[in-house]
Amino acid sequence: MADFSFETSLTGRICGVDEAGRGPCAGPLCVAAVILDPARLPEGIDDSKALTEKRRFELEPLIKEAAIAWSVITMTVEEIDCLNILAATMEGMKRAVETLDPCADHALIDGNRCPKMALPSTAIVKGDSLSLSIAAASILAKTARDRIMIEMDIVYPHYGFKKHKGYQAETHLEALRRHGPSPIHRTSWSTIRELSRNATA
Repeated sequence: MADFSFETSLTGRICGVDEAGRGPCAGPLCVAAVILDPARLPEGIDDSKALTEKRRFELEPLIKEAAIAWSVITMTVEEIDCLNILAATMEGMKRAVETLDPCADHALIDGNRCPKMALPSTAIVKGDSLSLSIAAASILAKTARDRIMIEMDIVYPHYGFKKHKGYQAETHLEALRRHGPSPIHRTSWSTIRELSRNATA
């Protein structure tokens, strides 16, 4: 269960940083940074993957209201295809931290590497299940991206984005085989490249 021990071991304003959308072959990447107020920690914050969609959307406004600062950055499909997913993730994390107001003094990053930033940072593997600040960021990133994919389901109804959010579920792959890629599919993904080649063969 995530707690506040990483944060209390450091001084100043500590932000947690996490992303949603590294794995899907469609849709943007969303990255969030959150500075929690230790005196106003909303109950129920946990790794977004451990929560239901309903619970994530319930916690989202509570986190935003109670936080000292929060930021959500969207990296577009075009940026992902241009930079590659790892570079897009690092850039999104950097942007999310740098747009916090007030700014953070130290960043806790989910994963095994940190983006290059002016402020010190610490990478924490599985940080979303260990640090409350990273868990809060994981919730804001996930809800932001899910909201976009639900909207994209209306724009591109053939693919079922509302259900699988762009991940490579069998129903998604079947829709891709039938209809081909949409404008929000990541053309740098091998699955999409292969389907595009087959469509033009």
